[in-house]
Amino acid sequence: MRNFTVSVSRTRDGQMVAHTSRGEPNCADQQAEFRVGLPVGALRPSERKNSDSQTPANGNGHSRSNRWIWCFTAGLAALILWPTQAHAMHISEGILPPQWCGLWFLASAPFVIWGLIVIRARRARQSSYLPMLALVGSAVFLVSCMPIPVPVAGSCSHPCGTGLAALLVGPAPTVVITTIALLFQALFLAHGGLSTLGANIFSMGVMGALTGWASFRIVRKLTGSVFAGAFAAGLLSDWATYAGTSFSLAAALHGDGSMWVMFQAIAIAFVPTQLPLGVLEGILTVAAYSFVFRRRPELLAPISLSLKGADR
Repeated sequence: MRNFTVSVSRTRDGQMVAHTSRGEPNCADQQAEFRVGLPVGALRPSERKNSDSQTPANGNGHSRSNRWIWCFTAGLAALILWPTQAHAMHISEGILPPQWCGLWFLASAPFVIWGLIVIRARRARQSSYLPMLALVGSAVFLVSCMPIPVPVAGSCSHPCGTGLAALLVGPAPTVVITTIALLFQALFLAHGGLSTLGANIFSMGVMGALTGWASFRIVRKLTGSVFAGAFAAGLLSDWATYAGTSFSLAAALHGDGSMWVMFQAIAIAFVPTQLPLGVLEGILTVAAYSFVFRRRPELLAPISLSLKGADR
């Protein structure tokens, strides 16, 4: 019986070379060599690792990808850390004097209590009302977190969503979900403030919801179209919110000057952003309301918006 010794190595072109020796390894005439054209992927993991370590790797592609990663990381850090001017949403903390803060809290409290009573009554009649309320509240929170800087006033405009909310869950519950949205924004996003929470509730929750609801009913009665009413609700509720904000600021900060002159100045400062934003919110209100109106009209029944449009 003869003994054979086999040794295997891989060349740079990916071929395996097997060296065999028979008998004494030092005898050249008893040695043979043959090549096997196997792809690199055919090697076992251990063999592939050993063979790769023997072949000098080309690191150009790897270094190029590392450079892109470093450039992306540096750019992202620059965007985050670069100082920019902050734009306040709603009425910021410390803007209104204490007596005006208390006055707006007192003015908003009855509407919040009214909303809680309505929510309790409707929850007893319809089990799906609370999930619907939570969904609409989340939409109001997210929509009102989209600031657009106002070029003159140093503040921000943003959509409100209270007109649509009033059509889907009713005006009184809209005041409650707006209160929750404004509270979370003041606590966790530094949008608005705790001392000015009452003024923000009144302008966005009370005025926005009631204006949207009333304009919907009036326009629907005049035109016979629920979609025209939905557009009016989104448009006018947005504009009413910023009229209320302008009035709150002018009434508290006019000093010895004219309150109406200051009101006009603040309102005009909002015009470049709020006019197109109101139109956009009207269009979005029509789109969202028509979707629910056609697909799930039973969700609108608790607020007297059935397919026939009859009031209950």
